[in-house]
Amino acid sequence: MKYYVGIDLGGTNIAVGIVDEKGEIVAKKSTKTLHKRGYKAIVEDMAKLYFELLEETKIDEKDVVSAGIGSPGSVDTKNGVIIYANNLDLYDTPIAEELKKHINKPVLVDNDANCAAWAEFVAGSAKGSSVAVIITLGTGVGSGVIIDGKLQGGFNFCGGELGHTVIDVNGPLCTCGRKGCFEVYSSATGLINMTREFAEKDKNSKLWDFRKEGEFNGRTAFLAAKEGDETAKAVVEKYTDYLAVGIANIINIFQPEIFVIGGGVSNEGDNLINPLKEKVFSQTYTNPNVVPMCDIVKAKLGNDAGIIGAALLR
Repeated sequence: MKYYVGIDLGGTNIAVGIVDEKGEIVAKKSTKTLHKRGYKAIVEDMAKLYFELLEETKIDEKDVVSAGIGSPGSVDTKNGVIIYANNLDLYDTPIAEELKKHINKPVLVDNDANCAAWAEFVAGSAKGSSVAVIITLGTGVGSGVIIDGKLQGGFNFCGGELGHTVIDVNGPLCTCGRKGCFEVYSSATGLINMTREFAEKDKNSKLWDFRKEGEFNGRTAFLAAKEGDETAKAVVEKYTDYLAVGIANIINIFQPEIFVIGGGVSNEGDNLINPLKEKVFSQTYTNPNVVPMCDIVKAKLGNDAGIIGAALLR
């Protein structure tokens, strides 16, 4: 059996896992990133976790083929350099070269959203397809585009940022500096903001009852809607309207075989996917009587996607 090391480098935590040939995690560990101490100390912790996992699993290091790192920001995949990751304060960081000083294996690096997308492509909901788009609805909208089995990053490694396509030029300001980005409306953050806005206008709404520890979250509107609350239903309707516009735009550009939705919001499952499909396919430039249609599905791998995708980078 051959094994691969996957490292998910986040702003809060570093997660390291050993992944087998089937794309399944054998074991994983994590520690705090503490990014202000510098990348060399971060890499030392990556290596430390790796060797601890080898010891715990009794896996022979000779059976480990390679290591992969998923990082936020823009990543030079050819040279293993983090060009820019603002939440980690990393600029032109030769992270692959640094890890090789500790682990004598080939090291590959890519954007963390790309790694999550790659995981779904090789071992998750998009397995077996040739053209796939994967988005993650979290704090922002992460995304990955795979065509003919290859991640698409553009000539400058900054491509595939689908969350920053505009769906309303007069919309709210996005963190990227544009107005009305897909991410503003369709991220979990956008859903929470929308929920709060509607709740403020209706003090009698059950939205107030479904807060967790006094705060609205990505589930609040869906939970209250299931209880028949009309204001909550309006939130869900508006949210899926915006999400459908963004997804329809993406499908019209790439016409993927499969469109995978991950992130916390995707846990609503059919309550989200089924009405979403109807809205999306009413807007796509595709005639189902003439050509095959893209399928929209929920991601399978959850929070492990970053580790699995990084481990299986090629």
